[in-house]
Amino acid sequence: MLANSDIIAFIATADAARAKAFYRDALGLKFVEESPYALVFEANGLMLRIQKVAALRPAAHTALGWRVADIDALADQLTGRGVRFERFAGMAQDARGVWTTPDGARIAWFKDPDGNLLSLTQTAGT
Repeated sequence: MLANSDIIAFIATADAARAKAFYRDALGLKFVEESPYALVFEANGLMLRIQKVAALRPAAHTALGWRVADIDALADQLTGRGVRFERFAGMAQDARGVWTTPDGARIAWFKDPDGNLLSLTQTAGT
């Protein structure tokens, strides 16, 4: 029923100005518009709506992620823009903070200004 419909991604912010700067300037997403209720970005053809909320308690799990072709190069670029990659106890992460899964996928996590956990994933063989 929804297999041929576009997905709209949602995430929340309690500080729209900081979120707008982060997603536009640090992550390089195309800013589309701002309303009293949300910031709207375009991310490779998909809509990302960042809902404006009064208070936010970020989830402990990944809220949003991107599949990327070269995680090392992208991690270096993001680090250069002030993004800090997360480290997790018990996970063998490399110097950039990238963890390699048993099937060969490579994943790195970082947070937005509201503490939402975001990720990059390079699938095995790419």
